[in-house]
Amino acid sequence: MRTIDTTLIEEYDLIAPVGGAVGENIADRAVQGGLTSVIVEHELVGGECSYWACMPSKALLRSAAALRAARSVPGAAEAITGDLDVAAVLARRDTFTNHWSDAGQVSWVQSAGIDLVRGHGRLSGPREVTVTTPDGGTLVLVARHAVAIATGSDPLIPGIEGLRAARPWASREVTSVQEVPESLAIIGGGVVAAEMATAYAGFGTQVTLVSRGTLLAGMEPFAGERVAESLREQGVDLRLGIEPVRVDRDESGVRIETSDGRTVLAQEVLIATGRTPRTVDLGLETIGLEPGRWLDTDDTLRVPGFDWLYAVGDVNHRALLTHQGKYQARAAGDVIAARANGTAVSDAPWGAHVATADHAVVPQVTFTDPEVASVGLTADAATAAGYRVRAVDYEIGWVAGASVHADGYRGQARMVVDEDRQVVIGATFVGPDVAELLQAATIAIVGEVPLDRLWHAVPAYPTVNEVWLRLLETYGRQSASPRVEPDREGEVTAARTFVLANR
Repeated sequence: MRTIDTTLIEEYDLIAPVGGAVGENIADRAVQGGLTSVIVEHELVGGECSYWACMPSKALLRSAAALRAARSVPGAAEAITGDLDVAAVLARRDTFTNHWSDAGQVSWVQSAGIDLVRGHGRLSGPREVTVTTPDGGTLVLVARHAVAIATGSDPLIPGIEGLRAARPWASREVTSVQEVPESLAIIGGGVVAAEMATAYAGFGTQVTLVSRGTLLAGMEPFAGERVAESLREQGVDLRLGIEPVRVDRDESGVRIETSDGRTVLAQEVLIATGRTPRTVDLGLETIGLEPGRWLDTDDTLRVPGFDWLYAVGDVNHRALLTHQGKYQARAAGDVIAARANGTAVSDAPWGAHVATADHAVVPQVTFTDPEVASVGLTADAATAAGYRVRAVDYEIGWVAGASVHADGYRGQARMVVDEDRQVVIGATFVGPDVAELLQAATIAIVGEVPLDRLWHAVPAYPTVNEVWLRLLETYGRQSASPRVEPDREGEVTAARTFVLANR
């Protein structure tokens, strides 16, 4: 990687502030298309996912999940003689973040032929980014073809009285902790809140979760209900439908007053109530855009009104997930290269509409216990969108492969079918290790595979994937009316009889 002379104006085909996973991917794709690219990074190359989000959070969750899984299988359960070693969990987490060193990521950037500039980059005009370097100098970067904003998002801190003064944890603090608190209050009911409640309950921390709504709202209702049941079994105090109204901190910890007149006392408080775009100090005003706002894009990820400005990842608010941001980056990088090379976008690998999966086919795994894996539309969302749907449910624990997986396996699957086209448009799985069921559902939805073809996608026996066969069988037994519920008692008996007969 060459050293850039900070006294000069440098030109590149593509400029990508910043160097997170999304910025890396769009720069890499552009280089593969024959363009020159530069990443501007003022923190760690690799970004939020590598050091404070996806990877460290899943490392924190995995050890306790493995221990619980082993305890559910006789033979393995008897071999367990101790409790979770929290210090070892934190040490393993540190290896996933490379102890917050980005040397490995920088090496990859170099090997990919991407230039790296350290410093804070701000738009200073059309196609122009001015970088304030760590030594206080400035460097002007000019884009021949595109600037791709990939700055991500920050935690949203709600306007609860006293909250900011109480120095709350957000996603970075909760995943990089070096000492686990004895008690933790969590404000929020989404994915981060549910996952961190699961992780810290596994550490032995007394967790209290306060949410003004239900848990995992926006997913199928049974997902939040099953996760809530499990969290309560793990000792988490769930206070749902309640709002925090005031937060105070003193030498003993935090005190949270809630709308029901009760008080939560904890050593630390985590705020997990959503995200806000990282666009405040980006220079958007120099090109006529409003700082602090999400950046709208078309399906080629280009910001309307600009032939050179793209927004990828969280910052465009299409789907705030790392894998969707990387998907957008790969696609947009190809489009930028096609446009730069004078090739029709429709002839590029992704075609003219490159990020259509962001609209209704977004896969997501919530790594709670049980896991929640979902893709596409929920039954309610599909109905609201005007589809004539039927929701088909099946208890995953009735599948033979689930009984082999763990004693007392409990889980639920739902398949949402567009009755007019006879294709799956949504799927949700709740249960141990259901994340591995998700890609099959994603392919079925993206490919619009007709139900009569899915019958010929035969699941191996005995695996949990056999739930696909059971969903199709259940669909075939139901009335054509989307509002008629199946005879659950008779179905339970039939399913259990089948499992026993086929073990």
